[in-house]
Amino acid sequence: MKYIKRILSAVLVLGLFTQIPSPSPAQEQIRTIEIRAHRFSFSPSEITLKKGETVKLHLVSDDVTHALLVPGLQIKQEVSKGHPADITVTPTSVGDFPGQCGSFCGSGHGSMLFTVHVEE
Repeated sequence: MKYIKRILSAVLVLGLFTQIPSPSPAQEQIRTIEIRAHRFSFSPSEITLKKGETVKLHLVSDDVTHALLVPGLQIKQEVSKGHPADITVTPTSVGDFPGQCGSFCGSGHGSMLFTVHVEE
């Protein structure tokens, strides 16, 4: 019994001096934004990011093949129904970046617009 008490005491003392490490930046969760594409719009149609922040865009199509195209941020990702796609982006400059559907999806294709706002 004395032996068990000594072991428990040692474990308790060690626990007091053991520091739990904080998560490193690589272990921190990356913010994810889901963007749904459907004839003939994106939802949401605008997002706001911070300069230097890494964000994962999770693209989902509700109907046909679409593509999110934002040239100013080097975003070009196709997505089709049943096959979501992810793209990681880290904006390096501030501003408003217009985007659109980059895959012809029907008569309203030209109205399928998207905007990324990047703030300091």
